[in-house]
Amino acid sequence: MTDLISMTIAEARNGLANKSFTSLELTDAHLAAIEAARALNAFVLETPDKARAMARAIDAKIAKGEGGPLAGIPLGIKDLFATKDVRTTACSKILGNFVPPYESTVTSQLWRDGAVMLGKLNNDEFAMGSSNETSCFGPVVNPWRREGSNTTLVPGGSSGGSASAVAALLCMGATATDTGGSIRQPAAFTATVGVKPTYGRCSRWGIVAFASSLDQAGPIARTVRDSAILMRSMAGHDPKDTTSVDRAVPDYEAAIGKSVKGMKIGIPREYRLDGMPAEVEKLWTEGAAWLKAAGAELVEISLPHTKYALPAYYIVAPAEASSNLARYDGVRYGLRVPGGSIGEMYENTRAEGFGDEVRRRVMIGTYVLSAGYYDAYYLRAQKVRTLIKKDFEDCFAKGVNAILTPATPSAAFGIGEKGGADPVEMYLNDIFTVTVNMAGLPGIAVPAGKDTQGLPLGLQLIGRPFDEETLFSLGEVVEQAAGRFTPERWW
Repeated sequence: MTDLISMTIAEARNGLANKSFTSLELTDAHLAAIEAARALNAFVLETPDKARAMARAIDAKIAKGEGGPLAGIPLGIKDLFATKDVRTTACSKILGNFVPPYESTVTSQLWRDGAVMLGKLNNDEFAMGSSNETSCFGPVVNPWRREGSNTTLVPGGSSGGSASAVAALLCMGATATDTGGSIRQPAAFTATVGVKPTYGRCSRWGIVAFASSLDQAGPIARTVRDSAILMRSMAGHDPKDTTSVDRAVPDYEAAIGKSVKGMKIGIPREYRLDGMPAEVEKLWTEGAAWLKAAGAELVEISLPHTKYALPAYYIVAPAEASSNLARYDGVRYGLRVPGGSIGEMYENTRAEGFGDEVRRRVMIGTYVLSAGYYDAYYLRAQKVRTLIKKDFEDCFAKGVNAILTPATPSAAFGIGEKGGADPVEMYLNDIFTVTVNMAGLPGIAVPAGKDTQGLPLGLQLIGRPFDEETLFSLGEVVEQAAGRFTPERWW
């Protein structure tokens, strides 16, 4: 069983093609692993019957030589993606036991290509959080632990279930979403690879909305190659999503192993923060040296508006959230808590249905959009966003192919350690990632080393719009130099 679950997607694909094992055997091995790892709380809904039925159907297709690019590969799906006839809650009480009668575009493309669904993965409520502690199903536990310590650590958020499940070998890959770092930060905390594609590269149709101009779906996988394989199936134009871009989807896997000789890699001076841990700084220097050794050229660059990115993000994202979450009113679907009047019913439903963090962000968002404050906050934040985007455009215009930065300001922290008294402390986790969402750019987080306590740390590569291929080529260089890390099993 261990052999079957420890393979990469690329290895499993070859094994299935060579008839070394069946999709049903592969699926059963993962279902057993999920059952044994419930202490991690990565899955909020297991779908073993559906998984086995899908695996049997795929085995029949493979026997006829008809399998797609993901034929027989077992995946986990973040609970933000609508899955037809399978409960989808965004890990919020307000959606109750909502069962969508439709499938999100991204997941429908995965099933089209032959993937198997193992179940729905835990996430921060409505994707609002950086630690996966705001879920109504309780926090996800990181499979990694500090050396010599039993402290339970967060896997990062909001796609914590996705990252934890992939790192703990519970699924071969997972869908995730990234609004301000929710793919890249958990990937860095769990030694997995996370890709945030260019805005518009993957359809948002059928994904529970948080902030519509920032949200983007992407994969979390164990290797750069696996993430490229998943990304090819997830990406593509969708006429149902007006922000989806009509561009051909390249063969991302073909970019793996391509030479990076002559590429210009920008090192932004603004990312050198005061008080940044020495080990993060050291890792960043090491990563730059690896790329240089592979033939890339390092250039120092300036992204002067970086310091305004986090405050601007925490105005734009809550504003869009307050607008998107207005639909959860107890009238149409999900939770309804009765009241003496319709106004009271709204209040009761939302008070009981939304958790603290979601309520906080909805209130901030409503405030910054209100009369008298709209110009002072929201409009100004949008102007700052334009300047952030221009900073990147200026660098790319000077021939920079990609930008190398740390993925997170620290390694994973303990559950309950941050944000209790001061929510801003938690928001600071997104310091290196939010600029990418504000500018709509692609980014990849690749495991690159460990801190002094044996916890994984990641590096981030930021690319030009729709140039994910360069990120896969560069990411592979970092992965080869750093090697792969897996947590020691304790669960």
